[in-house]
Amino acid sequence: MPIWEYAGSRVEVDEEGYLVRFEDWNENVACGLAEREGISTSCPLTEERMTILRFMREYFEKFDAFPMIQKVCKNVGQPRTCTYDQFMDPLQAWKIAGLPKPTTEVFAYLRHKK
Repeated sequence: MPIWEYAGSRVEVDEEGYLVRFEDWNENVACGLAEREGISTSCPLTEERMTILRFMREYFEKFDAFPMIQKVCKNVGQPRTCTYDQFMDPLQAWKIAGLPKPTTEVFAYLRHKK
């Protein structure tokens, strides 16, 4: 697997840029992934974005599943379209949150929600 480096952080990613190890994520890595995805060109990421990413990670760690998009926004106190507003695409938020590549079912669910 390729090693990706950003501002002193070295992490292993798969061929599509998803982190291989959940525990490699930190806010610096998130910032670099956001730049790579074309979401942000400055660090640190906004608190609104970081709140979404932290919630997604906590939810995934607890339930081993992708949270419903509306649940993310409701739980972080942001408008119902927060993942689209902040990241353009919930899948980008997933990747920037350092979560493993989603299953085919998650891809289908998210593509249907657009």
